[in-house]
Amino acid sequence: MGARADSFDLGRLSLSPGQGRKLDLPVRVEDFRFGGQAYAVEPRDVPIRLDVSRMTGSGYSLRLRFDAALTGPCVRCLGAAEPRFEVDAREVDQPGGGDELDSPYVNGEEELDLGAWARDALALTLPAQIVCTDDCAGLCPQCGRNLNDEPHEHEREPDPRWSKLRELKLDG
Repeated sequence: MGARADSFDLGRLSLSPGQGRKLDLPVRVEDFRFGGQAYAVEPRDVPIRLDVSRMTGSGYSLRLRFDAALTGPCVRCLGAAEPRFEVDAREVDQPGGGDELDSPYVNGEEELDLGAWARDALALTLPAQIVCTDDCAGLCPQCGRNLNDEPHEHEREPDPRWSKLRELKLDG
């Protein structure tokens, strides 16, 4: 892999309509703040696969693929979480094709902002919660201990509002 490519000049590929190219590039993906917590992207410079195809009318069809992990706290137990994600994103940029065919990551007609696209594509891949394991039990709501390390239950005091029901004698 060569030097990091946070942006890429599509014009330097000199593709004719119908031609394509596959590129392997390292891209810096910025860290996340997710649910009020900080998460680092690993590896720091993510190796990506970029597929570029030239369309008729001077447009591009783009595909971005990579694997990355986030490191940070589990939202259930606050322990270390390091889930891995596979990203597969596509964009089309066709000048004059309207909003649906205008990629926000292609500046002008030739400059592709790989760093922003990779970060946004990873963000769209994330689940609603970052957890250490899918079956994480979390923290005990009464004492705060980690239920993964020390599974337990507490005796609950009956609700005093139901005390009169305890006096009922049912014939069985």
